[in-house]
Amino acid sequence: MKTTTEGIEVTVTPEYWAERSLPEAGQFAFTYTVEIANLGTEPARLQSRHWVITDADGRVEEVRGEGVVGQKPELAPGQRFRYTSWVMLRTPFGTMRGSYQMARRSAEQFEAQIGEFPLTLPYALH
Repeated sequence: MKTTTEGIEVTVTPEYWAERSLPEAGQFAFTYTVEIANLGTEPARLQSRHWVITDADGRVEEVRGEGVVGQKPELAPGQRFRYTSWVMLRTPFGTMRGSYQMARRSAEQFEAQIGEFPLTLPYALH
């Protein structure tokens, strides 16, 4: 899933994490690798994150916090930042979407959107 907002491109690659999952206990773990690229002409710093996580039963969890993986990366034009995190669902299917609050040196702030992406077991959908 790739989304671009005001020159900030966010690409997310999710993957089922079998080693951390316990399906018999209703625990389905998924990793997601995010690459943030500054395709614009001005530096931008990631200030905070907002995730909306929905499982197959329609349960919604919202997660907000400062930075990502303990960092608030500043991306010069052409720079990229990559990280991997994870989420636990109670169902074998779900989705995530969200945004990053970004700030430019001019103090302008904007939300870089993260398009909705699926969290699914491998080979579960035909």
